[in-house]
Amino acid sequence: MADVLPLVEARLRSALGEPDARAAVTFLGTDRIEVLRFQEGDIVRYVTLGMSAQPMSDPTAVLADPVKGPRAELVLSVRAGLADTGKVLRPLAVLAASPQVEGVVVAPGASLDVGEPLWPGAPFTSVLVAEPGGLIEDLDLDEPLDPVHFLPLLPMTPNEAAWKRVHGAQALQERWLTHGTDLRDPSRRSVPLE
Repeated sequence: MADVLPLVEARLRSALGEPDARAAVTFLGTDRIEVLRFQEGDIVRYVTLGMSAQPMSDPTAVLADPVKGPRAELVLSVRAGLADTGKVLRPLAVLAASPQVEGVVVAPGASLDVGEPLWPGAPFTSVLVAEPGGLIEDLDLDEPLDPVHFLPLLPMTPNEAAWKRVHGAQALQERWLTHGTDLRDPSRRSVPLE
């Protein structure tokens, strides 16, 4: 079975260019998670590398399947120079380790919460997982392995996260669209929710 991570990193480099920084975080009992930073103009992208090494498994399954199951990496895009977003590395690594630590399957429409600001002074403690396939194409792996999806993360304020729990991910995304919300603004305010 091929090692997945070199293939994932090659896909990231072909889509985003060379990373200008990388950091690694290891949590007790988990594989190492790296976060790569790519800068393009005024946009900084933080992408996890390591989450896709193992397939995510159904938390209700008695035994985790070591081969079959969804695989993903997380992508966060923010405007550069407006906040100290470099401190997002650890929260991103925590989110990427959650399938191993908590046995969750990270999928589009899910909310992920780190319980603290994503970076110093950030109005966000959680993210909405968006649909893959935009910026970075899925990476097909040899059968029977599932493809690796690159899941965009959209930061949510606590009010937006609470509203999403009641009305759903689609409704929140439509509200953002209706109000022309710049989801890459690291210091944006909550969208009007009434």
